[in-house]
Amino acid sequence: MSRKEVLQVSRDPSTYIIVFALPLILLLLFGYGLSLDTGTTRIGLVVQDDSEAGQSLAAAYHNNDWFEVEQARSMAEIEDDLVSGDIFAMVVIPQGFGEGVLRGNAPPIQIVTDGSQPNNATFAAGYAEGLRANWAASRGLEARQADRGGIRIKERYWFNPELKSRYSLVIGSIAIVMVIIGTLQTSLVIAREWERGTMEAMMATPMLMSEFLISKIIPYFVLSLISIALCTVLAVTVFGVPFRGSILALFVISCAFLLPALGLGLLISAVAKNQFVASQAGLLSGFLPTLLLSGFLYEISSMPLPIQAITYIIPARYLVPSLQTVFMAGDVWSLFLPNIAALVSFGVLLLFLTFRVNRRSLV
Repeated sequence: MSRKEVLQVSRDPSTYIIVFALPLILLLLFGYGLSLDTGTTRIGLVVQDDSEAGQSLAAAYHNNDWFEVEQARSMAEIEDDLVSGDIFAMVVIPQGFGEGVLRGNAPPIQIVTDGSQPNNATFAAGYAEGLRANWAASRGLEARQADRGGIRIKERYWFNPELKSRYSLVIGSIAIVMVIIGTLQTSLVIAREWERGTMEAMMATPMLMSEFLISKIIPYFVLSLISIALCTVLAVTVFGVPFRGSILALFVISCAFLLPALGLGLLISAVAKNQFVASQAGLLSGFLPTLLLSGFLYEISSMPLPIQAITYIIPARYLVPSLQTVFMAGDVWSLFLPNIAALVSFGVLLLFLTFRVNRRSLV
């Protein structure tokens, strides 16, 4: 039965597209097409102070790679640009700025952002304030304030010092690939047997139900591991994602996740007995929860409490942080083991339910 399933899969051209082309497409899409970082941000710079210090800070904004600057003398000149979305923020260097610098202070500036686009507004405000702080530190203003009893904050980011969102997106796309092959593909295998009329022939054979299910799982289990290996190589070599863990940890985590992924696909296929219905059910129960509720794109802690509770029954919730850890941080088995235990538990439950459903249907 396993050999028959392997031959059937190998003769299907879509298999090669899904195993080899789909990972490449998804990695390119999430690696290059989708980014949570901001590139060059358009801002308006209002310079109301003609002092040397004011002009120096204005020049710092003009010469920075993060900003495309439109300069004006008053806010009224560029307010319409902010409303229309041509710029994302206004930075105002107020009158008296230079006098404060001469007194040894680090005078504040005004930053006005477009709150209708929260992400752009947050990034623009953060970059603008960071540039001002760097400029003040270069002139010794922040140091003087610290000497007077102030507090200086020095930030350091572990695991991803450059804060590249590409890393997390590429790693998350590996989870998407595993779900597509593990759940969406296996959701069709039993339904296909019913539609082709070959299920009755299998019912007449002396094979056990456990043997039948294992024969369906093995080919897609192997295909999933091949895709994971391909995705890992592409992530490290093409996108420069660091891999600080071990192949063993990645293999164990992947195998643990494939149990519930394959189990869910087989359960859907056994219940639906129709490929179209099974594919839609696999999309709704596998792909979309992985994309939206796993912490891949959206932080789980920022979700409403009822939605956070639902994420605990989404297997990908335990996969994504494990993948991020093994790539970015290394082997942290104290994190892996609880997640692996949860994934194995889901897998055993789903495979048991699949066994029960098929057992009833074959009696």
